[in-house]
Amino acid sequence: MNASRLSINRACALCATFLGIISIAAIVAAFLLTKNLAVVWLGLLFVVLVFAGVVAFVAFLRHKLVLFSDNLCRTMDDMLNGSAAPPQNYEQENLFYKINHRLTRLYEVLRENQESIAKERANLQELISDISHQVKTPIANLQMVNATLLEQPMPEEKRQEFLMASSGQLEKLDFLMQAMIKTSRLETGIISLDRKMQPLYDTLAAALGGILLNAERKNIHVNVACPADIVLAHDRKWTSEALFNILDNAVKYTSAGGDIQVSVQSWEFYVKVDITDSGKGIAEGRQGMIFKRFYREEEVHDIEGIGIGLYLAREIVTMQGGYIKVASKVGDGSTFSVFLPHG
Repeated sequence: MNASRLSINRACALCATFLGIISIAAIVAAFLLTKNLAVVWLGLLFVVLVFAGVVAFVAFLRHKLVLFSDNLCRTMDDMLNGSAAPPQNYEQENLFYKINHRLTRLYEVLRENQESIAKERANLQELISDISHQVKTPIANLQMVNATLLEQPMPEEKRQEFLMASSGQLEKLDFLMQAMIKTSRLETGIISLDRKMQPLYDTLAAALGGILLNAERKNIHVNVACPADIVLAHDRKWTSEALFNILDNAVKYTSAGGDIQVSVQSWEFYVKVDITDSGKGIAEGRQGMIFKRFYREEEVHDIEGIGIGLYLAREIVTMQGGYIKVASKVGDGSTFSVFLPHG
């Protein structure tokens, strides 16, 4: 601030010196041309009045420039320090306050960007922590199996059992990493969903194709009611992924011989996809937690899964302007309702 004030003072002093020199030169020239003292005195009076007006204007301008430079330096210091922006008086619409207002807006944008970066960094750290926690068990199992195969002699039949166990752990690791890659790509915006007007029937059929084999193994009856003429804007690949994750959960948590009902209804603004199972149900207090990443209920840890399917499903549906609702009762199954906007 001191440097800016010194610069302003020097500029004002130079202006005053320049005007003084011009005034003296004008008076001398008038006297030499007219040889009339009255004209010289009138000229001198005029010059004094003009000089006084100029001095007053320069003093006013200096005052404004000092205020502007102080506010500008204060705003820039606040931007550098990351502190809150100073309050501005928006009633004055002159140039100084307009520039200061733009700087304040720039500061607010930069602060929002910093907060966004900090949030993304926190999410990344949480994601890394989750990955490290999830891969510990399969890696430890693989190390144990590998050490056993290397150090202990065993019959071929037993060796095959260990190799099958190792293959299962590798498949679990592969599934986990694929799920984590999808999650991170969606969260970081690397993948942008390509929403097009297309039939939902084909998208739902692709999702159902992924669960029919497991449903047949458990003798689960899957009934589907989806009109073929329902068309809406959606990304077929990722919407199919979301519906598959919900359907896959329904198969996992429905007992053998159970039922899964899928029905699609077209409303005025949304298309509603209901997926109802006859499984164990979800307690009301846990229904808000099932969409968290890696969340699994204690009593289902013996069922295959890592607790990321519903999280992915919600992210995909939300990114397309939709939402998911859950209605469930313990021992009486669950209904997941997916709402996707028409346009």
